[in-house]
Amino acid sequence: MVQMPHAEPSTRSTAATLRPDMIAGLTAAAVVLPKAMAYATVAGLPVTVGLYTAFVPMIVYALLGTSRVLSVSSTTTLAILTASQLALVVPDGDAGRLITATATLAALTGVLLIAASLLRLGFVANFISSPVLTGFKAGIGLVIVLDQVPKLFGIHFDKEGFFRDILNVVHHLPESSLITFAVGVTALVSLLLLEKRWPHSPAPLAIVAAGIAVSWFAGLGQAGVATVGHIPQALPSLVLPDVNLILQLVPGACGIALMSFTETIAAGRAFAVAGEPPIHPNRELVATGAANLAGGLFGAMPAGGGTSQTAVVRAVGGRTQKASLVTAGAAAATMLVLAPLLGLLPQAVLAAIVIVYSVGLIKPSEFASIRKVRRMEFRWALAAFLGVLLFGTLQGILVAIILSLVGLSSQAANPRIHVVGRKRGEDVLRPLSAEHPDDETFEGLLILRPEGRLFFVNAQQVGDRIRSLANEHKPRVLMLDLSRVVDIEYSALQMIMDGERSLARAGVELWLAGLNPDVLAYIRASGFADQLGPGRMFSNTRAGIRHHQNSHVAAPSQPATAAI
Repeated sequence: MVQMPHAEPSTRSTAATLRPDMIAGLTAAAVVLPKAMAYATVAGLPVTVGLYTAFVPMIVYALLGTSRVLSVSSTTTLAILTASQLALVVPDGDAGRLITATATLAALTGVLLIAASLLRLGFVANFISSPVLTGFKAGIGLVIVLDQVPKLFGIHFDKEGFFRDILNVVHHLPESSLITFAVGVTALVSLLLLEKRWPHSPAPLAIVAAGIAVSWFAGLGQAGVATVGHIPQALPSLVLPDVNLILQLVPGACGIALMSFTETIAAGRAFAVAGEPPIHPNRELVATGAANLAGGLFGAMPAGGGTSQTAVVRAVGGRTQKASLVTAGAAAATMLVLAPLLGLLPQAVLAAIVIVYSVGLIKPSEFASIRKVRRMEFRWALAAFLGVLLFGTLQGILVAIILSLVGLSSQAANPRIHVVGRKRGEDVLRPLSAEHPDDETFEGLLILRPEGRLFFVNAQQVGDRIRSLANEHKPRVLMLDLSRVVDIEYSALQMIMDGERSLARAGVELWLAGLNPDVLAYIRASGFADQLGPGRMFSNTRAGIRHHQNSHVAAPSQPATAAI
């Protein structure tokens, strides 16, 4: 009897994941496609551009990305950033020039991301700290909500900035269309209730379908309610970028590329599970860059990894990028079959969808959590939030980066230096504090423990602090516990060497303890080890304490309060 060969493991694996991936892809499409159309309107673009963005970039990332389930298309943040940049280069809103400018912006974003990959710049995504990103996104959320409010009321005016727009909304409220307001608010409330009852459900699709049905049967277009209008019944065609716009678009494309990559990495890591391949930042740069470049060539807007849509894929059992391919297929089917129906959709319904999913960017609880733990980072978050509202979205990215770098520099320039004591009755060394007043110190010995990297930015600060503590405590021996110092740059090493000579003139010996191999190598190479001589460098602080106790006639240990 001849046995049939068993299926290869990869074949069995593919068969096992195909059904859940198809279900996940179709479910995600019900969420992604209505939101993609809504985000296109945020950028001032036809809804078809949103569908293109849920089609081409989705396919390219599925083939190249390292995340198993990440869904890549337009996002709220990228939509408002795109809107800001397009308003600069196409102020008159000409439809043809908008499409060309959008294609150029997306393609340029892709090129920048790929170039960043070649330069191994995946770490740049970490330049925006979490508190600053919280503030930035909250500002973006408010800007988007205010941008959509006029569509809910059926009013129109030129945008003049966040605070002026608030006054304009109030001023134009008497001109509101009651029927448009009724349609928009009904869609808004219904979507909020559906999302609260069934999170990550195809609620947006249900709202879109209901909006189209009401528009059809009630003739909302003829009643003065603005609708999406004509949508071409076709797949995206090739759009050539305009090289003359590149110089104008580069600054905005840099900000969009950074935000696209930051969102992609954050979403990819958030939904990774044990057993899946790790997310590789530089590979993600290539995948996200190629997705944007290809999308731009077919008229899509800038794209990135979406948290909410990826959550849907994971929640309904998606396991591989086949789910994204199914979602892209649904987008294609929508463009080819459902385009005429989508044209009936009221703009107020799309505005309601945008508002519901943009409000999620505003998280007061995160601000409260940051303030509870770190007041300084809370101020950074607040400054990033206000930066977006006062200076605009693209400038808000710059504010966010500068704040993150200033915060990092501030922390690096002011490393902590602890006075170390020992827990009475136990062999536990720890920083002296008011919480442990009974900790003991050693007569004639002052132990200082600096933390972090010592380099030219903080060398002077560290030196001044060490001299101040030495003058305060007046020890015979000052021991630097360098176990928490990861690196010493040349300027900082010179500071310690100069400080040793200054201490010696004051009758104080400098000892070093707990040096890691690299720091020890630097100290030996500089000749400082020879300058110190034998008996003044120790493998750890306890060894230094024992040497001090054996070589000096020490008085009995004193409580920490007596030594300070």
